[in-house]
Amino acid sequence: MTRTQIDPSLKARRAILDAMLKHVPFDGWSSLSLKQAVKDAGLPSGADELYFSGGPLEVITFWNTQNDGYMMAEMAKLDQSKMRIRDKITRAILFRLKIISPHEEAAKRAIARTALPDGLALSPKILWASADAMWRAIGDTSTDFNYYTKRTSLSAVISTSLLAWLSDDDSKKVKALAFIDARIENVMQFEGAKFKFKKRIATLPDPAEILGKIRYGTRRSKRRG
Repeated sequence: MTRTQIDPSLKARRAILDAMLKHVPFDGWSSLSLKQAVKDAGLPSGADELYFSGGPLEVITFWNTQNDGYMMAEMAKLDQSKMRIRDKITRAILFRLKIISPHEEAAKRAIARTALPDGLALSPKILWASADAMWRAIGDTSTDFNYYTKRTSLSAVISTSLLAWLSDDDSKKVKALAFIDARIENVMQFEGAKFKFKKRIATLPDPAEILGKIRYGTRRSKRRG
C-alpha cells in the first residue's frame, strides 16, 4: 500500500463519521444516528457493527483520535524552533478547538453522552490521549514522572477550555481565549515550580551517602578506640 492510499476500513470509518456528524445535532450520539450514517455513506446494512462494534461511544473515540491527528499535522507545519513552550501549547489547544468549530453541537452532545454511566470511563481516556498528542506535537520526550504530571495537568486544561469554548457564543471567542490563556499560565507556573523544586533537590546531599558515612565512620572510630 502506498502512502497516498487509504486503508479501506479507515476510509469507511471516516465516511460513517462524516455522515453521522450531520445527524448527531438532532438525534445525538445514538444507534439511530449511526445506522442512518451507514445508509448515507452508501454502505450495506450491518456496516455499523463491522466498523464500530462498540457503537456510538466508539465513534466518539474515533472522532477525537482523528481530530488529534489533524492537530498534530497542523503543529508539524509550524517552525517551533523559536517558540516558547506556552506558545506551542496554546497553538495546539487552539488548533484542536478550531477543528471542532463546524461541529460544536456534536461536541456538546458528545460531552453529554460520555456523562452517562456507560461512558464515564471514556472521557478521561479521550482527554489524556489529546494531552499526550499535544505534548508529543511540541516535541516532548519525557518518560519519567514528568510524563504523567504534564499530561494530567494539560488534560484538566483541555477539559475546561473545551467547556469555555463551547459556551462562548461570540464568533471571535474573546472570553474563551482569555480563559484559555489564564489556564495555560497556570500550567506554566506549575511546570516552573516543578523545575525549581528539581533543581533544589539536585543540590541537596544524598541521604543514603550521609547515612553510609555515619555508619561506617562510626565503625572506624570504634576500631581505633
